[in-house]
Amino acid sequence: MMTLSHSITPEQNTPAWHQLEIDRLIDSLNGDRENGLTEDQVQKRIEKFGKNELETKKPKPIWLKFLLQFNQPLLYVLLGAGATKAMLGEWVNASVIWGVTTTNALISFIQESKAEGAISALANAVTTEAMVLRDGQKKLIPSGELVPGDIVILTSGDKVPADLRLFKTRDLQVNESALTGESVAVTKNTEICPVDASVGDRHNMAHAGGFVTFGQGMGIVVATGNQTEMGKISGLIEENHGLSTPLTRKFDKFTRKWLLIVLGLAALTFAVGLRSGNLNSALESAVALIVGAIPEGLPAVVTITLAIGVKRMARRNAIIRKLPAVETLGSATVICSDKTGTLTENQMTVQEIHAGYQEYRVTGNGYDPTGEIFFEQKPIQINEEIALQECLIAGLLCNDSRLENEGARWMVIGDPTEGALLTSAMKGSFTPLRLNQKMPRLDSIPFESDYQYMATLHDTPQGKVIYVKGSVEAILPRCSSYLTVQGGSCEIVDDEKSILTRVKKMADQGLRVLAFAKLPVKNEQNTIEHPDIKKGLIFIGLQGMIDPPRESAIKAVHACQNAGIQVKMITGDHIDTARAIAQRMGIGNGQVIAYTGASLAAMDAVDLANAVASGSVFARVAPEQKLRIVEALQSRGEVVAMTGDGVNDAPALKQADIGIAMGITGTEVAKEASDMLLTDDNFASIESAVSEGRSVYNNLLKAISFILPVNGGESMTILISTLLVRDLPILSLQILWINMLNTITMTTPLAFEPKATNTMDRPPRNPKEGLLSRNRMKRILMISLFNWLLIFGVFEYIRMTTGDLAIARTMTINALISGRIFYMLSISQLIPNLLGRLRGEIPMGERIPAIAFGIIGAILLQIIFAHVPVINQLFYTAPLTGQEWLFCLLAGSPMIVWAAIANRVDPLEGN
Repeated sequence: MMTLSHSITPEQNTPAWHQLEIDRLIDSLNGDRENGLTEDQVQKRIEKFGKNELETKKPKPIWLKFLLQFNQPLLYVLLGAGATKAMLGEWVNASVIWGVTTTNALISFIQESKAEGAISALANAVTTEAMVLRDGQKKLIPSGELVPGDIVILTSGDKVPADLRLFKTRDLQVNESALTGESVAVTKNTEICPVDASVGDRHNMAHAGGFVTFGQGMGIVVATGNQTEMGKISGLIEENHGLSTPLTRKFDKFTRKWLLIVLGLAALTFAVGLRSGNLNSALESAVALIVGAIPEGLPAVVTITLAIGVKRMARRNAIIRKLPAVETLGSATVICSDKTGTLTENQMTVQEIHAGYQEYRVTGNGYDPTGEIFFEQKPIQINEEIALQECLIAGLLCNDSRLENEGARWMVIGDPTEGALLTSAMKGSFTPLRLNQKMPRLDSIPFESDYQYMATLHDTPQGKVIYVKGSVEAILPRCSSYLTVQGGSCEIVDDEKSILTRVKKMADQGLRVLAFAKLPVKNEQNTIEHPDIKKGLIFIGLQGMIDPPRESAIKAVHACQNAGIQVKMITGDHIDTARAIAQRMGIGNGQVIAYTGASLAAMDAVDLANAVASGSVFARVAPEQKLRIVEALQSRGEVVAMTGDGVNDAPALKQADIGIAMGITGTEVAKEASDMLLTDDNFASIESAVSEGRSVYNNLLKAISFILPVNGGESMTILISTLLVRDLPILSLQILWINMLNTITMTTPLAFEPKATNTMDRPPRNPKEGLLSRNRMKRILMISLFNWLLIFGVFEYIRMTTGDLAIARTMTINALISGRIFYMLSISQLIPNLLGRLRGEIPMGERIPAIAFGIIGAILLQIIFAHVPVINQLFYTAPLTGQEWLFCLLAGSPMIVWAAIANRVDPLEGN
């Protein structure tokens, strides 16, 4: 690494550039603020530091991704079973088994078809051009050619190309929301910042990926590429491989347990089969048991169920990018939500006005001028409120923005704060175009950070007037009198304290407060300068505004907390604003415990874990801290859903059990790192998706409870038949027919089961609870026992009475399917639906539950299974008489009673 001068180099870990004296910093980088670097210096630094680009990892080739889908223990066993059949020369059986495994792998591969592009999206986010000083000349160069020590010139509209320490600013404002999460542009200056200042509080720095919204500035490059703050986020994404979802973890645990059982039973079956001295028969029994015990249709059913959940969620403004996210959201115990645009409208709104000693409330949200102004809970008559009129007029005229109506949505063109002032004036019956024509602007002083105010001169019917708006600290000292309700004025000496008290009260509510004043001037005056408004102003009043919470989001937060899901706000905004919004929304059930990023940074792992467990608001947090918060929650066993829209959110989105990106305002980086997108950027859609996710999981449990007992019954049949040295009641190929075609046909409709009415009234599931709880295992064993008795009993009876193995096996399978149909009716809502139609509780014209079509499909498949000659030859089956069909139906009917007992042992939710 190239050594510059002194002891500071860009290679050091996070140098505190923001707290160094600028002359020392420039000297340490061998920079020159007047002439910039020479081309020779640039070339040497590019060789040492590399280009100003983010490094990316090479993705895995497609063929490897596909092969990795076979990296599952159950598929290994099936592939081995297929190989065994091939060695025995039974190529049809082998082909069917291999076809099943390949189909499952293909489904998984398709779900991972979109490779993660978060790093490449980050690279695009910082690719731009930069104006630099090189050899004393201004040059426009690609941002990739920047090196530490370069002098960069920033103007309005520029994208910040690297991390810069500013040494010259003129009203410079930079929007860094994608990096810090702060919703408004930050005013920059050159003053030294504290060493522990967070990224959002480093006002003398401009960071890569920021956007210059106003003013000019110059700075020296202190970090490029992966050394920038955005580069560090890139590193966090690279290092973090994310956690598996609760669903995949549970399936993995279930798979391992089931595999041990299957292999143990298969080994026992093979060993027992060898006693007969027939190797082929022993292998057939072992393979039949493996095929029977492994739920081949389950992966397909799970995928279909999740895919249907995806479709349902899409209708509720939630787009799922990764299938397991459907169930994961349903099992969430904590939702960490961004504030701006998700919990709030992302539209500044005036909610309170103080004018003429009176307090007014303003209704309505956003830039839509629909709303009213109230005094003491009654709508005001604007003509009778002179001070209020003046306050609204000042906000409308001393304003450089405008509102536009795009269809059903009002948009602000310009500053959001000024848009809110225009909206409040329109609610007071003032029209911007008409008022500007009536009181034309003659001159203005634009807002400057050094003065903290804006002033405009207007020609009014009452004479020429200067209107001023700005911070209370800038306006109040310039005022000498206070406008009363009826338009008169009085000395402000006695009122200054009460004004400041009102300002504090508004600020405590999270309102951003602007002050307004005016000054009548002589008719000869046509221009204004700063000295004109140095003193003697008439104080008009205050307008307090906020980005208000969405009404739908307030209800959704309440619903989530009622369902036992914690809601935590993680934002880049100031703690007072965040706390006020949280209180309004009822986050924390009325107890808002807030922490800042600075306080979190000082905590060790134990203190942090306790803080994230108790806290409900985390403000001014850095990207690394968002990641730490998610990890701390997960370490406590929580299933975490995390929302975000900016580049700074990407690492936490990827680490969370489910990352939720904003579809409208979200950056491409956030979207690529997420599992789900909200098309309306509304927290209420998360609550809807949680409800759908819980319903999906309940339907998955029904599917598992329906599929596994058949596998259990088949396995018991193969094992016991082998022990008793009897002919197998079901062959391996017939088992595949049941496990794939019949199972998928009957189980898929369970995914369409309607959501239970009490879905959001129950607490979240215990994340540690596996798919097979103790009661569920009892249910599976009970139904498996019935299936074994049914299979074994029907086969032995028909074989003894007919002596025809093909008929015996065909009737055995059809009796099993009959029992499955009765069992399906016991766990689905088909019977309650039909009874509801008969009682008139459900309209007869409403769609018939999908499970009815699944049952019809299963019956048709069994008719084909028994009566199509090609199938008879392929699967060793035989046609049945009407009497034999009736026998099969009656043989399965005792399942009605057996299933009722099982439902008491393990009541499935939503039933």
